[in-house]
Amino acid sequence: MRKTVLTMVFLTLITSCKNSKSEVPQDQDLLIKNGQVTVPENNPIFKKIKTQIVTEQEHSDGVVSAGTIQAIPNHYAEIASPFSGRITQSFIQLGQNISAGSPLFEILSSDYFSVQKDYTDALNDVQLAEKNYRRQQDLVKHGVGIQKELDEAETDFKNKKTSLSNASSALKVYNSKGGGIGSPLIVRAPINGEIISNKIVNGQYLKGDADPVMIIAELSKVWISGDVKEKDIRFVNTGDQVSVKVSAYPDRNITGKVYHINEIVDEDTRSIKVLIECDNPDRKLKPGMYATVSFSTTPKKTVMIPITALMQQDDSQYVWVKTGKSQYAKRPVTTGETDQKTVRITSGIKPGETIMTEGGIYMLDAK
Repeated sequence: MRKTVLTMVFLTLITSCKNSKSEVPQDQDLLIKNGQVTVPENNPIFKKIKTQIVTEQEHSDGVVSAGTIQAIPNHYAEIASPFSGRITQSFIQLGQNISAGSPLFEILSSDYFSVQKDYTDALNDVQLAEKNYRRQQDLVKHGVGIQKELDEAETDFKNKKTSLSNASSALKVYNSKGGGIGSPLIVRAPINGEIISNKIVNGQYLKGDADPVMIIAELSKVWISGDVKEKDIRFVNTGDQVSVKVSAYPDRNITGKVYHINEIVDEDTRSIKVLIECDNPDRKLKPGMYATVSFSTTPKKTVMIPITALMQQDDSQYVWVKTGKSQYAKRPVTTGETDQKTVRITSGIKPGETIMTEGGIYMLDAK
């Protein structure tokens, strides 16, 4: 009997010890209760956790666009031969700076000779028509003329002047004042600028539809053509200052301003073409170069947190918010723009709360 009682007491003590042991958390276990995760101080995770108080910071959303440098259209001219003919002389060299009206090259052309002849014939016709008109005026004035012949002479004179004006305009198109019949055409520069391409060869025969043989560009200012996404165009305004970077000069700070915003959305890319004008006094920006354009927006106060604090679970994002001493709760958040170090929080946490900035990865088992 006594042996039986001792056995029962022993079993009761063992059971009691087991129950007591199960109620005491292990030194390295996280305690999870009511959505709160407690990290004991003797848990290895405790020393890996870093926290930070959430504050509002000045932040600019910013818009970044890739762009291409190009010459401003009215500062750029491609020179082709206006007529078929043979080049007899060149007056310029590659890299030379020239003024509008400067001679570029001369060309002998039978087509140009025809234009010259038309002008000369029209000039002679006007002179003869004017003499006849003046004579008819004088006859009528002295009572020996006929009014009908005067009217016809006046009409003929006006028509001949119109023909002369047309012939003169044809010469002016080629910056020529006429010259003698058979003289070569001198092609002149339409703008100020630098000769950036020159394919002129003396004695070369050119066709009237040939490709340009020379390019003139004034590159003290250039445009950068970029595409801004439809959703971001609200941040971009004409006259805004922008920051420009080109890979050829990574350490150079280049600024420009928005010159024009296109009125049409590209339906394929859902973007809008934006032109940025930049000063280019040393001609370092070359047409065709790629550039990265950063549009600045008005800074506003917003919640920014270290990107290390942001955790991902399936398609949702969350942070660990400190709710007590060594206690944390998972809080879903929505995010905005991000960079290499920080991310903007649009909802989920408020200034003044404390979040876990490091160590969250070790909490992944705390579901």
